[in-house]
Amino acid sequence: MSGNTRKQVLVLGGGFGGVYAALELEKTVARNPDVEVTLVNRENFFLFTPMLHEVAASDLDLSHIVNPIRKLLRRVRFFDGDVESIDLAKRRVTVSHGLEHHHHQLCYDHLVISLGAITNFYNLPGLEANALTMKSLGDAIELRNRLIEYLEQADFECSIGQRQHLLTVVVAGGGFAGVETVAGVNDFLREALQFYPHLTEDDLRIVLVHSGPVILPELGEKLGAYAQKKLKERKLEIHVNTRVQAFSGHAVELSDGTTIPSKTLVWTAGTSPNALLATLPCNKERGRLLVNEFLEVADWPGVWALGDCALATDPKTGRFYPPTAQHALREGQRVAQNIQAALRGREKKPFVFSTVGQLAAIGKRTGVANILGINFSGFVAWWLWRTIYLSKLPRFEKKLRVALDWTLDLIFSKDLVQFMTLRAPTVSHAEDEVRAAQDSEQLVL
Repeated sequence: MSGNTRKQVLVLGGGFGGVYAALELEKTVARNPDVEVTLVNRENFFLFTPMLHEVAASDLDLSHIVNPIRKLLRRVRFFDGDVESIDLAKRRVTVSHGLEHHHHQLCYDHLVISLGAITNFYNLPGLEANALTMKSLGDAIELRNRLIEYLEQADFECSIGQRQHLLTVVVAGGGFAGVETVAGVNDFLREALQFYPHLTEDDLRIVLVHSGPVILPELGEKLGAYAQKKLKERKLEIHVNTRVQAFSGHAVELSDGTTIPSKTLVWTAGTSPNALLATLPCNKERGRLLVNEFLEVADWPGVWALGDCALATDPKTGRFYPPTAQHALREGQRVAQNIQAALRGREKKPFVFSTVGQLAAIGKRTGVANILGINFSGFVAWWLWRTIYLSKLPRFEKKLRVALDWTLDLIFSKDLVQFMTLRAPTVSHAEDEVRAAQDSEQLVL
C-alpha cells in the first residue's frame, strides 16, 4: 500500500460501532475517489446481538440476525481477518487472514478502534474450560445444541438417575444478556418436553445467579422486582446477592455455599476490553481508551475510539457513557462525521447523547422496559421490545425474515434440530472390490 496516494480510513471491528461508522462513511467520504475506507473484522457478517438469545431458544433462524458485510457496504473495502497488532507511531495495523494466518500491513491516515469487549472469567476455577458464553453466533448455536443433546440423552431410561443433572441450567449474571438468556432457555426447554415422553417438568431446574439485590439493575428496582416475580412464577430459581465461585463441568459452586449439580453454566457476568488495547501507549482507565468530546484518542491525531473500547464523558452528567449498543452505533456515526470534517478541513462536532430507553424480553410474551423515563411491563413492554429492535435490524430482507419467524412462532412449536458440523460417513474401498460387489448384485438380480 506504499504506492497508494489516497487518504486511508481504517475501521477495526464489525460490531455496532464499527459497522455504523462504516455505513456513515459509505454515504460520505467513501464516494470520494481520493479516500479509501477499509473495515476489518474477523467474521464476514454483522451480528445483531440483541436477538442472540432468540437463536439459542429456537425462536429465530440463526441466519436471520446476521447481515453479510459485503451486502451492507458497497464502497467500503472489507478485510475478513484478525487484527494482530496496532503501531500508532508508524500509523499502521498488522492484520492476518486465512487458516495459515497470512499477514498484511495496513497503513492509515485515520484509525477507528471499535474492537469490542471479550468475556472475562475473573480466574474463577473451571469456568474458562467448562462454561458457555453468549456473545457470538457460535455461542448461541453451542448453547442450543447443548440443550437439545441433553434432552435427547435424558430421555433414555438408562439416564433416570441423571436427568436433573443433565437438565439443570445455570445462568450467571442478572443483566440484560443473562435474564433474556435464562428466560429464553426456560421457555424452550419447557415447550420441548412434550416431544420427550420420559421427561417431565420435575426433571428441569433453571437457575439464575446474580450478584446484586435485584436483577436488571439498569432498569431500576421496580422493574427488576417485576421481572423476578414473573420468572419465579415460571418456575425459575433466582439467587440474588450471590456469585458463582467455581464450575467443575459437573457442579456449580456458589458464594453462599450452595452447590448445584449441573453440566451447563452460561456465563454472562463479566467482560473486559479487547486485549489489544493494553498494548497501546494511550491514556486508559479500566483498560479502555480515554477519548475527548470528539471521540479522539488524546495525543494521537487521527486515532478515534468508541463502544466498549472507549471511555467518553457525558457532559450532562460528568460520568462516562455506558457501553451499550445504542451508544456505540451513534458514536460510530459521529466518528464518521468527524473524520469527514477532518478530511475536508471543517469543524468537528462533539458527541452528545442521552439514553432513549432500555428493554428486556423475559419470555412468554412478557417484557420490561423504560422508554424516556416511563416504565412499561408485561405484554406492552414485550411488544415494544420486538417493534423497536425489528426497526433497528439492518436491511429490509432481514426485517422481513425475522417478522416471518415471529409470526410462524405463534402457530408452530420450536424446532429441536441440532446444527452439527459433522461430515457424512464415508468409506474407501479398492476399485476392484467395488466392481466385484456390483457384479455379484447383478447376478442376484
